[in-house]
Amino acid sequence: MDNGLSMKRKAYGIVLKTLLYTCAVITVILLVSLIGYIFYRGIGNVTWKFLTTERSALKKTIGIFPNILFTLYTIFTSLIIALPVGIGAAVYLNEYATNRKLVKVLEFATETLTGIPSIIFGLVGYLIFAQKLHMGSSILAGSLTLVVMILPTIVRTTQEALKTVPYSYREGAVGLGATKWYMIRTIILPCSIDGIVGGAILAVGRIVGESAALLFTAGMGYKLVTGYLDALHTSGGTLSVMLYFYVSECGEYDVGFAIAAILMILVLIINFSAKFAKRKLRK
Repeated sequence: MDNGLSMKRKAYGIVLKTLLYTCAVITVILLVSLIGYIFYRGIGNVTWKFLTTERSALKKTIGIFPNILFTLYTIFTSLIIALPVGIGAAVYLNEYATNRKLVKVLEFATETLTGIPSIIFGLVGYLIFAQKLHMGSSILAGSLTLVVMILPTIVRTTQEALKTVPYSYREGAVGLGATKWYMIRTIILPCSIDGIVGGAILAVGRIVGESAALLFTAGMGYKLVTGYLDALHTSGGTLSVMLYFYVSECGEYDVGFAIAAILMILVLIINFSAKFAKRKLRK
């Protein structure tokens, strides 16, 4: 019986191992195929003129330089608001809040918000920021809408990262006479930096890939506005919005794949920059 059971377990382990390796290989193949196809179709259409000019019907030019700037403005504005608020909320819920029922309610609310379709955020953002607060179609209205979208992700990932820090670290710091804020600032947050940066990367990915909500709030402007403060009050289409515009409205698939390739490169640059910053912060 023991030998039979042992053989059954070995066969079971081999089957599970084979399935896991198969799933891993399929995932890698799909990822490489998707990225490879996008670069194959798009990178050949990326030129210096395409990257440094703006769209003009009179000059018959197609450029995405303003849209690259609008994308960077949107990312910066959204993160500079969402990161402090989201991390602060997570620290409060995990370290300061004493009413556990309220904490559970807020956790359930944030988890629910992460599953709401982005088009609903866009509609609410349009009614509140664009209409009620008279911001119109602008980068600021779009960024504030994205802040509401990515806040639940930042709060939950940061909160889970804070929970991974052993409770003995807190007890040791308090035993040595450290204040609660000093303990959080010098021990808890540095030990949670991996999860915090991971949440920021997820937030950036959602910002870069979002189009539905921004169509309602930020618009599809493509005129160059170099000043950051001026751009906040200007209608501006991000790269994902212009990708939708060129493919669905104009039928220009080559331009769409070129923008997709630029988006992939931009996301990779931001991810590597975040990982580099994480190593610096950890030191």
